[in-house]
Parts: sequence; structure tokens; C-alpha cells
Amino acid sequence: MENSSDDSNLGDESFNLTGISGANFWFDQGFTRLVYFFAVITVAVLFLMSSVIFSEALPAIKQFGLGFLWGKDWDTGNQIFGALPYIYGTLVSSAIAILFAVPVGMAVALVTSENFLPTSLRTILAFVVELIAAIPSVIIGLWAIFVFIPVLEPLQKWLANTFKWIPLFNTEDPSGTNMLTAGVILAIMILPTMAAISRDVLMAIPKELRSASMALGGTRWETIFRVLLPSGFSGIVSAAMLALGRALGETMAVTMVIGNSAQISASLLDPAYTIPSVLANEFAEAEPGLHIGALSYLGLILFGLTLAVNIGAMLLVKWVGRKNK
Repeated sequence: MENSSDDSNLGDESFNLTGISGANFWFDQGFTRLVYFFAVITVAVLFLMSSVIFSEALPAIKQFGLGFLWGKDWDTGNQIFGALPYIYGTLVSSAIAILFAVPVGMAVALVTSENFLPTSLRTILAFVVELIAAIPSVIIGLWAIFVFIPVLEPLQKWLANTFKWIPLFNTEDPSGTNMLTAGVILAIMILPTMAAISRDVLMAIPKELRSASMALGGTRWETIFRVLLPSGFSGIVSAAMLALGRALGETMAVTMVIGNSAQISASLLDPAYTIPSVLANEFAEAEPGLHIGALSYLGLILFGLTLAVNIGAMLLVKWVGRKNK
């Protein structure tokens, strides 16, 4: 009887400290309500921002409808506006940035999380890469104009002369301010985000997984590619999506190096334009009415692109998770 009484006590929910919600403690209750309050405020601010931008974009939405998305003309004098060149420039420059930043960021994350180098050197390398995030974008833009573009321009001219039969490099005389330059600058700017979060993800993986893989005869690289990277896949995807979100919304540095020409060209060596760049260049001097509405419509499109990227990342992580079960 005594044993059964002890067993019933051990199974009682009151002895499960993790099962207690804190309902009996006023401090826990207050903190919980405060967290809920700030969560609601965050969502409310997001909806408020969206509603304000939507109300400003309403004249352009009524005037152009969905045709604004594939319109190519941007004539403020005749009040004709189309978003396609800006959408194209935003997506392509961000894609170039991710194409460079993901492999380089993963390499930095692996080197700084594994014991390839001495601990002191790994710490210094990680700090230097993360320090890039603290540099203002306008400073990076100035560095690109005075240092990076003069170095990159001869390479771009060589690509145009040697591979002009490839549409990606089919430009007569590249000037240095073009889509490729903007993509590389964006890659440099989002590299700290990609590298730092990926490094934290890899360091959070239990060391037992590494030991178990090597105990079964796996080499270091087999352990990295078959154990560590699959285990940290969701975190790495999240890092890439955060970096992509930064690339989609970057303004000043891109405005200074992309050339600001509203055109759609297959060549990466031609000037282009992005949504943040046209907002920065024109919003201050835009006339109320259709012009402000068109710029606000572009802002809504940029918001939609960012939202679509995050939803796509969530679906990708869930799909891979189900596949690995």
C-alpha cells in the first residue's frame, strides 16, 4: 500500500515542475501577459504599416491594377508607371548576392566552427567577418566606387570581350556600375549574416554526432556533408533567408553602384535599377497623387517579395524535414 501511494505521488502532475504554468505566481502571470502584449503590438504595427502603404498606393492600384507588375515604362511626365524593370533588378541582384554569399558564408562557418585552425585564429576570423555588418552601407558604397569598381572593371571588360557570345556578358563597353557589381557588393554586405548564423547553427550540433560518425569510419568531410550539414539544414536555410531579406531591401550601396537605369537586360554587365533604389531616388521629390501611389505600390511589391521568400523558406524546411523522417 505504501509503495502504491508513493507511485501515485510520483505520477502526480504537481511534482512535474515543467508542467506548472506559473498560474500561482503573480510575477509569472504578469510577465506572460507582457510578452503577449508586445507580440500583439508587433503584429498590429505590421498591419498598420501595411495599411498605410496600401492607402498611399491605392491611386496607382486603381489606375494600373495588376498590369503595373509587368509594365516596363516609367514616365513621370505622362504619369505612366510600370514596375517590371525594378522587380527584375531587385530579384537578379539579390540572386547574384545569394549565389556568392551562401558558399562563402558556409565556408567561413565551417572554418570557424570546426578545428581546422587554432582557436585564437578562428575567433579573430569570425570577428572580422561579423565586423562587416557594422559598416554603414553608404561607406561600403563609397569603397565600391573608389576601390572595388576600378579593380573589377578590367575583369568585366575581359568578360565582355571574351564571352560576348554569352547573353550574360553581352555588353559592348561595361562601365563598372552595373548589375554584377551590385550583386557582388550585396554579397559582401550579407556575408556576415550568412556566416554568423550558420556558424552558430553548426556549433549547436552535439559533438556526439561528430564522434559517432567518425567512430563508424566516416572521414571529416563525410561527417560534415552527411551529418553536420543535414542536421543544421533548417538553421542554414533560415540564415540564407535572412541574408536574402537584407539583400532585397538594401538601398544606399546598391543605388551607388548599380547604374540606376530602368531596363531589362540579360547581360549582367548592363546598368539596372532596384525597388529600394528608385524609392530612395524619387520619393523625396515625388508629386502627390499617381507618382506617390506608384512608389508606394513598389513598396507593397517589395513587402510581398520578402513575405514570399520567408513563406518559401518555411515550406522548404518542412518538406525536407518530412523527407528525412
